[in-house]
Amino acid sequence: MLQRIRTSLREDNLFRRVVGNSLHLFSNNTIALALSVLQGALVTRLLGPAGYGLIGVIMAYASTVNSIFSFRMGEVVVRYGGAYLEQGEKSKASALLKAASLTEAVVSSLAFIAVALTANLAEVYSAKTAGTAWMFIVFAIGLLANFNMETSLGVLQVTQKIKWQGRINLIQSVVTTAVILAAFYFKGSFETILFAYLLSKTILGLGMFIVAQIQLRRVLGAGWSLVSFSVIGEWRELIRFAFSSNVSATIIKIFRESELLWVAFFLTPEAAGYYKLAYTLAGFLAIVSDPLITTTFPEINRLVVQSAWGRLKDFLRKITSLSFAYNAAIAVGFVLLGQWMIRIYSNETFLPAYPAMIALVIGLAFNYTLFWNRPLLLSLGLPEYPIKVTLVVGVIKIALAFLLVPRFGIVAAGALLSFYYVASVGVMAWRGMKKIRESVDHERAR
Repeated sequence: MLQRIRTSLREDNLFRRVVGNSLHLFSNNTIALALSVLQGALVTRLLGPAGYGLIGVIMAYASTVNSIFSFRMGEVVVRYGGAYLEQGEKSKASALLKAASLTEAVVSSLAFIAVALTANLAEVYSAKTAGTAWMFIVFAIGLLANFNMETSLGVLQVTQKIKWQGRINLIQSVVTTAVILAAFYFKGSFETILFAYLLSKTILGLGMFIVAQIQLRRVLGAGWSLVSFSVIGEWRELIRFAFSSNVSATIIKIFRESELLWVAFFLTPEAAGYYKLAYTLAGFLAIVSDPLITTTFPEINRLVVQSAWGRLKDFLRKITSLSFAYNAAIAVGFVLLGQWMIRIYSNETFLPAYPAMIALVIGLAFNYTLFWNRPLLLSLGLPEYPIKVTLVVGVIKIALAFLLVPRFGIVAAGALLSFYYVASVGVMAWRGMKKIRESVDHERAR
């Protein structure tokens, strides 16, 4: 397998470009990861399991509400903006990007208002800690600072400048670490840590916006934002795609990425603290995979636009082989060194997180091996299919959670999330490959 990967790197320009861009992001993200580990080690020691769980719940709540409103504009930009640029239709790309930017700004404002209106409910059912409602509102200011985050990410992807994401992420990591270090040294309060994470989101959101605007002027010209919306005739298709992405993202957030809120609902803030640590450590699998996800989607979309089905199949095979090799190795490392990792990251107080962490690693390793499943379906014009799959599997997962999590705790929560990943990702990857085979057969029949 390793020899095949090395040969692919030498002979396949597409694969080499994707891996090269991913490695650049990975290098920045590795430093950011080291800083993140330091941040986590300090925060867990400063706040303890209950405080660590509470701050995780506050952050997860704002993120979940935002996802409910979000139309995943980054995916819209890559899917259609990338196609317009590939075909030389800069006017259409300009109109699309203007619409995406305005839509995301409105959605971010609505999400902030929603958090503000429901903060008291979040205090009662999620935080389960009196006097914390205002914290949900303050942290939600980060949603306003990220008013163009998704669109900006899409712009950097389609303009081949995704390296800037890693650089900005590194900058915010350095600043956040400095604030948390000061808080730890001076025995800072819970509110200081909350401010540090809010500052992190603000730097990332505004930094991405500034860099994306520079790239838009470079690629589309200074007057790109003045182009009329009327140059695009297929608005119905675009709205359908965006709406499908919104529904899909909402389902994913409720069933997959709001785990901490569910754990806090079924159990206690202390249990949420253990689970947050388990999820954080297992999430280190994403350090290698996220750069590949970011750089792969535009290339998949480009090959679909070109109807280059043979190259697409070959590209997916190579990228899957690469991701399987490192995910399997990292998963084994978690099993063997997991308890040691917990002691280093926090302290022995958090060792109850180990079984849940192993349960999570299984599903996450599977997910990050076939990470291209949803981007492929979006590029192939099947945005509704992920909705159906994630909804069915998600309903099963939540139903089982009501039965199992109160009885078996965070281990059951981790096992159910792994079930969700394996079932939903497996089915979506299978459907994507089936669609490619159908397209190949259709071309041969013509």
